[in-house]
Amino acid sequence: MLELQHLSFSVEGKDIIQDISAVIEDNGFTVITGPNGGGKSTLAKLIMGIEKPTSGKILFNGIDITDMDIHERSRHKIGYAFQQPPRFKGMTVSDLLSIAHGTKLSEDHCCSYLSDVGLCSKDYLHREVDASLSGGEVKRIEIATLLARDLQLAIFDEPEAGIDLWSFAKLVETFQNMQKKKQLSVILISHQERIMQLADTIMIIENGRVKHQGAKESVLPELMQEFDCRCCKE
Repeated sequence: MLELQHLSFSVEGKDIIQDISAVIEDNGFTVITGPNGGGKSTLAKLIMGIEKPTSGKILFNGIDITDMDIHERSRHKIGYAFQQPPRFKGMTVSDLLSIAHGTKLSEDHCCSYLSDVGLCSKDYLHREVDASLSGGEVKRIEIATLLARDLQLAIFDEPEAGIDLWSFAKLVETFQNMQKKKQLSVILISHQERIMQLADTIMIIENGRVKHQGAKESVLPELMQEFDCRCCKE
């Protein structure tokens, strides 16, 4: 279980995250959404340890991880997928999956993880993770590396950003499978209704604060109604 206790984060006197308290239950699928610039990605980076909070605490499975760096949090089985995944010229997909897993993986095991994200061809195993891959391919490979790890919490920062509709459909399929298996907790930042439909819980972040958090069945209809009202006014 992940607990955020009065978490705040400021940069040069500007409050980005303001006194956020929340609980992320085990094996749940939580979507964080809200207006651009509201603090969603910053909150994800605080959870992963990419940024350090100005005040407050982060507890994971009852352990205070507030002052732990990224590597220590990784050892506690927390993983993070970036909006723009890094590319590694000279490194093959199979090598990257093996590094993520911690031991050398067989081709069959690599293919299994790639199949889970809609990349079934063995041809991918020997391709370099470089500019020859599309944005959608790189994102799905990064998700496969998280699946190859023994994680308890996986954080995805706007995985749909900058990819085509076909790749988006495949990503939704991947997250549907993750949601069904419920083998780990997922925190996913997204603006997409199709992804929000997969959530157990939706958290709305606005102006650095939790505006609303609750079950999808109660939050999503209100969110869609609010969106429709704003569109009508415009």
